[in-house]
Amino acid sequence: MSTSTTVDGAPAGGTTPVLELRGITVRHGNVPALNRVSAVLPPGRITCVLGENGSGKSTLVSVLSGLQRYDEGELLVDGVPMRFRSARQARDVGIATVWQDLAVAPLLSIWRNFFLGVEPTRGVWPLRRLDIDGARETTVRAMARVGIPGLDPDQPASALQAGERQSLAVARALHFGARALIIDEPVTPMTVARQTLFGQAILAARAQGLAVVVVTNNPRYAHLIGDRFLLLAHGQVAGSLTREDVDADDLTALMAGGEQLTTLTDALTELHPELGDR
Repeated sequence: MSTSTTVDGAPAGGTTPVLELRGITVRHGNVPALNRVSAVLPPGRITCVLGENGSGKSTLVSVLSGLQRYDEGELLVDGVPMRFRSARQARDVGIATVWQDLAVAPLLSIWRNFFLGVEPTRGVWPLRRLDIDGARETTVRAMARVGIPGLDPDQPASALQAGERQSLAVARALHFGARALIIDEPVTPMTVARQTLFGQAILAARAQGLAVVVVTNNPRYAHLIGDRFLLLAHGQVAGSLTREDVDADDLTALMAGGEQLTTLTDALTELHPELGDR
C-alpha cells in the first residue's frame, strides 16, 4: 500500500484513527492490569501487540472488544469517546474480534456458520424464505476474498483446519462491514501453510482499510505482517515502534525486555517526543 505516513506510522493528512486509547487503566483490585496505556490504531494498518504472559495483552483485547470496562482514560472510535457496556455495543460500531479459542458450530455447514444469526431471506411475508443459494454464493465469494478460493460451502465446519476457521471469522467481519479487526492469536499451533493462509486473511482486511490489531507472541511473524508494533510489559507500553524502527531480529530481542528495550524506547522518544504522549 502506497499511503504516505507520519513518523509514527499513522496515515498522513490528519486522518482520524478508527480506534484510539488515551491513558487507559484497568485495575483488578489494587493491581493494574493496564496502566495508562495509550495507542493510535489507524485505518489500513496492522498493529501487532506483543508481550510476555501477564503483560496486559488479553486485558487490552477485552477492552477493545467491549468485554472489559476500564477505570480511567478514554477509548475513542472515529474520534468520539466510547464506553462499551457489552461486546455487542463494540460490534455495533464496527469492531470485530477473532478470539484465540474461536469456536464454530461443527455440524453446521460453512455457509450456515458464516450467516449464523443473520441468515439472508428472500420474498415477502408470508412467503419469505431462507435464501440458501444466495448465502452459499456469498460465502464462497467472501472466503475467496481472504485467500480461500474454491471452498465447498456445504461442507460441515468441522472440516475446516486451524487458520481456515480464523479466516472464516475475518471474511465474516469484512462482509458485515467491520471497520476494526481485533485478532487474538490462536492457541492451537499452526503449520507454516496455515499461518500463511491466516496471514492472507489479515492482509486482506488491511487492504480493505480496516484498522487491524494482532495480538501475538511471535515477533518474527509480527514483523512479517505488521506495520506497527506495540510492546507491553507489566500492563504498560514498553515500546511503540514501526517497521522502519526495527527489523525482525531487533523485535525478537526486544521481546525479552530489559535494558535494550528501555534504551531504544528512550532514544526514540527523545528523537520523536510525540511518541511519549501516546
